[in-house]
Amino acid sequence: MTRDYENQLRDRITQLRMQMGVSEHRMSLELNKSGSYIRRITSGDALPSVHELFNIIQYFNMSSAEFFLTISNSPLKHNELYDKIRTMNKEKLDKVDLFIDWIRD
Repeated sequence: MTRDYENQLRDRITQLRMQMGVSEHRMSLELNKSGSYIRRITSGDALPSVHELFNIIQYFNMSSAEFFLTISNSPLKHNELYDKIRTMNKEKLDKVDLFIDWIRD
């Protein structure tokens, strides 16, 4: 079970890094680490300390809740929908909220 979470953590870091279009080397250097720091994490050779994990989350400019959302046991569809709505402006979020209320009835 612990291995599953470790793999999900590594996958999440890779996913977010790729979305940003940043190489492992560049991200490592921007975190003030050696050039191979992120590669060692994503390849399974190492895990970040709690302190460093929060630095990584901050690097992605997100809250820890946002980071760990996809690592939870939430169904994949929930995660996909969350990713779509988290960047919407208030007007679009109001529309989504209205639609959800409509389909619940």
